[in-house]
Amino acid sequence: MSEQPNRTHSEFKVYDRKYVGAKETIAYLLNDFSNAFNIGQYTDRFIWDVVKIDFKTNALVSLFTGAWDIINDPIIAAVVDKTRTRWGKFRPYLVSFQIPMTLLGALYWFIPFFFPGTSGTHLPKLIYYFAFNVVNETAGTFTSIAKAGYMTTVTPHPNDRARLITLAELLTGYMGEDMPNYIMGVLIDLINNGFLKWKLQNVFLAMGLGTSIISSAFTLYFFLVSRERVMQSIEAPSVLQGLKAVVNNYPVLLITLSDFLGGFSVGSSSTNYFIDVLGSASLQTLLNIPSSMNGSISYAFVKPIREKFSTKAIWVFEDLYTRFWIILLFVIGSIKKNYKKRLLMCILFGIQAWFDKWAFGIRKVVKAELYNEAMDYCEWKNGYRVEATIGVARNLITKIQNIIMNSVKSLILSAIGYEQGIAIGTQSDKTKWWLFALCTGIPQLTGILAVIPKFLYPLSGDVRNRMYNELMVRRREMNEKMTNESNEIKITIEESV
Repeated sequence: MSEQPNRTHSEFKVYDRKYVGAKETIAYLLNDFSNAFNIGQYTDRFIWDVVKIDFKTNALVSLFTGAWDIINDPIIAAVVDKTRTRWGKFRPYLVSFQIPMTLLGALYWFIPFFFPGTSGTHLPKLIYYFAFNVVNETAGTFTSIAKAGYMTTVTPHPNDRARLITLAELLTGYMGEDMPNYIMGVLIDLINNGFLKWKLQNVFLAMGLGTSIISSAFTLYFFLVSRERVMQSIEAPSVLQGLKAVVNNYPVLLITLSDFLGGFSVGSSSTNYFIDVLGSASLQTLLNIPSSMNGSISYAFVKPIREKFSTKAIWVFEDLYTRFWIILLFVIGSIKKNYKKRLLMCILFGIQAWFDKWAFGIRKVVKAELYNEAMDYCEWKNGYRVEATIGVARNLITKIQNIIMNSVKSLILSAIGYEQGIAIGTQSDKTKWWLFALCTGIPQLTGILAVIPKFLYPLSGDVRNRMYNELMVRRREMNEKMTNESNEIKITIEESV
């Protein structure tokens, strides 16, 4: 590394240009839109109230499928990292798996129709649920690993990536990516309060299947019109080289350590609190309306903040800032059973959201850029990229942890006395407090150690600028070399003819 020339920050700016055109940018926005265009906020309610899978059984299913996930991840990552085709390294998997994954996902929403009126321990239903999770996890591993790597190769310049991320996070909200969850919350409230006589299983099928088809179509379009611009090494790296790239990638190790320490966070969705304690799923949506403009405005701060402060400083500040407002909400809500007072809690949640949204833009952009920088660091350090292997290695420890923690979370709901399928608002006072605590203070306090590794993040200031200066020069030289070799081969063929 010491032999590389020390490029200046101004030279880095010379190469600062847009690689992604208008058509591909629109496709990028549609893909980002599709990532959130679902009713994922209510999947817990689907399993608890409609499918009715027993908590303890669900914990065992999560344990097994998580273990299988850990086993197949390294194998699939090795396959992906060795892939070299004329269509790229990742696109063959992303394009070919998209339609089959959509069809497979549809089977999830048909579970209550296949097993109507059955109990939470009905054996055929549990076998089907178990088999679905195993097959879906295996197929999903290919697409998730390939997509994570693909998104780091769409453009070679960090500022161009930041531009795409900022546009996507800013504009897709106005495109209505959260609309399915908003609509679903209103429908659940109307059904639970007797204003609609519809069956929940029919609503989940229509909303779940409809959003899945639309989002899959947008994602497939993006994969078809976009391309990989960060060149891979001609020779695929060996397994040993892949492991080396994991061990010497200091940014990835710190990100992984932060995720690991944060993984001890124990919590439950705030949706459950709003439904079972405050009595309305759509209240949460209404409370976020006043602060939504703050989130949009916050993207205007992204560029000046990134120019003035290091990635490390931003990463640390955003973490502590977010935790402060949620813990404050928890403390006030716990005084004199305030968590049960609908009007007061609506005001408090609204205030928390108001202040939190000012950090929304920088949170979204920096979170995505951390992973992108770590992949570029691998190329800078080793001369080759192993996005899939690093992605799997990064997630391996946290996945083992998540297997245990997901099972623990299911058991916690049983331990706090949560009763499945009963009328809203009829859980015990003890259970209601726990539902409040599990979506506010407890996850923030149990995961607060995650901030420690963030103080050690190395890619800031001159180090980051030097890395990208040298990468730009290397990539330009590699591109010129491959172009010259291609022209020589073409001339040789023409002469022989």
